[in-house]
Amino acid sequence: MDTGLFILRLLVGLLVAGHGVQKVSRHLGGKGLEGGTEEFRADGFRGGALTALAAGGGQIGSGLLLAAGFLTPLAATGVVGVMTVALTVKRHNGLWVQNDGYEYPLVLIGTAAALSATGPGAWSLDAVLGLTPYPSWWAAVVLAAGTGSGLLARIVLHRPTTRAAAGR
Repeated sequence: MDTGLFILRLLVGLLVAGHGVQKVSRHLGGKGLEGGTEEFRADGFRGGALTALAAGGGQIGSGLLLAAGFLTPLAATGVVGVMTVALTVKRHNGLWVQNDGYEYPLVLIGTAAALSATGPGAWSLDAVLGLTPYPSWWAAVVLAAGTGSGLLARIVLHRPTTRAAAGR
């Protein structure tokens, strides 16, 4: 079980962190902070570069924490939060990713919640530091706090534009 949790944490955590790197730099196929800023503007968000930096930083931080298995409930909450925002952006396209739907953000939300319920496993910084086991009810807290923070960010930062309102 610990091997499976380790692989899952590394895969999901590093993918989320990499996605954040793309939002703020030209690494990993990113278009730089300018590209990240334009992406958020095109999706109807205000805040410009600050929004892109906050989203990218949140993804990098929560992804790396999740990959390391350090402060797992906090890391999972961050992943759920940023992926909730992504889900709201893609929801009008339906579920499936081939239609630019919300399938991928939903999988990441579910994975983060599951890791908060199971804990990060023995091969984690949480285990080394004696922070585990986390009670399984943390999954409910993670889902509530992550989803709530993502929806709040959406409400506060989103201003429909012609492109966003038209469903692209």
